[in-house]
Amino acid sequence: MNSLIDFLTTLFPNALLQTLYMVIVPTIVATILGFILAIILVVTKPDGLKPNSTINSALGFIVNIFRSFPFMILIVAMIPITRLIVGTSIGETAAIVPITIGAAPFIARIIESSLNEVDKGLIEAAKSFGATKRQIVFKVMIKEAMPSISIWNYIINNIYTWLYSYGRCSRSWRIR
Repeated sequence: MNSLIDFLTTLFPNALLQTLYMVIVPTIVATILGFILAIILVVTKPDGLKPNSTINSALGFIVNIFRSFPFMILIVAMIPITRLIVGTSIGETAAIVPITIGAAPFIARIIESSLNEVDKGLIEAAKSFGATKRQIVFKVMIKEAMPSISIWNYIINNIYTWLYSYGRCSRSWRIR
């Protein structure tokens, strides 16, 4: 009974804070990166607002490569970059870099899919009213895609929270 009380008062709160830190920060950064990647992918697609097949193909290839990369290999491959950015390759802060890089392509594809669902008639209507490309992206496409984006990010965040909580708690139990 004493060990359970020790666990609940010392290890569990620390593990919970570490888990929240490793879930919340990468989620925010990956969502920002995912938004940027998705907007570029949607705008540069062949029927996009500013078609550019070179950028679209290159960025699509990079996103697909990172989506198919096994996460454990990505962690090892990111060690030099993590050391450059954070100064170390061990710890909660160091884990944020590969988690973010691993999550951003998935979020980018989800947001891209949501942006592609926006009715083309709305985009054409905005063009006919003289809206700039920037206004079309930020005031029409993102605004119309936001319900779909919110639902998908809610689902993904729940999955990440469960996975990291399970990993951290199982690790805490093994320390004893």
